[in-house]
Amino acid sequence: MKILIITASFPPEPLVTSILSHDIAKKLAENNEVIVLCPKPTRPFGMDFGLISIHNDQSAYKRIQLFSYTSPQFSLFGRFRESYSIGKACQSFITKNHSNIDVLYVNTWPLFGQYFVVRTAKKFHLPVVIHIQDIYPESLLAKIPFFRNFFLKLLLPIDKYIQQNSLKVITISPSMKSLLVKTRELEEAKVEVVFNWQNEDHFIEFRKKKVIALSNSHFTFMYLGSLNMTAAVHILIIAFSKAGLANTRLVIAGNGPERSNLMALSKAYRNTNIEFWEAQKERVPEMQDQADVLLLNLSKGAAQFAMPSKLPAYLFSQKPIIASVDEDSDVARSIITANCGWVVPPENVEQLAKKMRKVTLIPSDQLKIYGENGFNFAMKDLSKKTNLQKVVSIIENSIRF
Repeated sequence: MKILIITASFPPEPLVTSILSHDIAKKLAENNEVIVLCPKPTRPFGMDFGLISIHNDQSAYKRIQLFSYTSPQFSLFGRFRESYSIGKACQSFITKNHSNIDVLYVNTWPLFGQYFVVRTAKKFHLPVVIHIQDIYPESLLAKIPFFRNFFLKLLLPIDKYIQQNSLKVITISPSMKSLLVKTRELEEAKVEVVFNWQNEDHFIEFRKKKVIALSNSHFTFMYLGSLNMTAAVHILIIAFSKAGLANTRLVIAGNGPERSNLMALSKAYRNTNIEFWEAQKERVPEMQDQADVLLLNLSKGAAQFAMPSKLPAYLFSQKPIIASVDEDSDVARSIITANCGWVVPPENVEQLAKKMRKVTLIPSDQLKIYGENGFNFAMKDLSKKTNLQKVVSIIENSIRF
């Protein structure tokens, strides 16, 4: 089978889409001819890719880098232009090579990036499996201060077209599936839920090799992930300062457009111990192991239809979690079901500070139990082994005979 993968991100970018698309390409290439189309690496904003080599890590897939426009730093116009540009570049490739394509797996920028791909695939009667990571245009509306109803009426039909003309739609949470089935008028059987994964083997191998736990005189709260507006990491800084905890530190690890603003904010709280770390992908298990409690934070409404990739990474580290997310979200339900931490309302500084104080009083043995509960839950539902095979099977079964 000849499979074309179109992805918004690919290694060396350390993003979720990059990790997923790379894993899928490697697995599919074991039994199929695979081509990967991707833009040049630019994310997260501020990361220098100049000295990082781009290679196929000896895999059988072929990587083709597109010369499309990229917008790593957020601007509304920039993101629309980026989506349009990658969509047109992929449209051109499909038109020239459609006779050598059996099926497309698409995990690219909404909405225009997806639209041009699906429309072109339809023209040549090629089946499309589309992977939806976020709900557009709904999630976009939160960033638009005016004419929201106008933009919804303008853009929603585009997303309906994309999903209705894809053979299969993969979503990342049950809530997302329910919304798409209802608002995009899709058949239930057309939409599959597959959770985003992290490679559990990296965390398991780290724990096997670790001789003794790293000693640390401070109780450590840690956030590790993208530093963007959706993560609302400034809430963590303010709440931590308000908690007024002695012998405690807050570690913020990661990159993103908000990093400089967050560092400036932290300097306003001189009597708090706040550290900023770089977050190399290969060191995530080691870094998270230094935490006593991991923090998962999203702005209001952001968690309603999403399952952040940092959740399985946190759980595989066997650490308890404080999640500041909507209580009716899949993230909150997962943490409560797994009994691996606590949920507080998003953007609520008082509640988060209060929970931080309480958590520091919990005996370490009990914190360890919470962490083990989370690990067991993640191995069952959020592992790479389980979810990668689901995606591969969907793609391989999507060719029309």
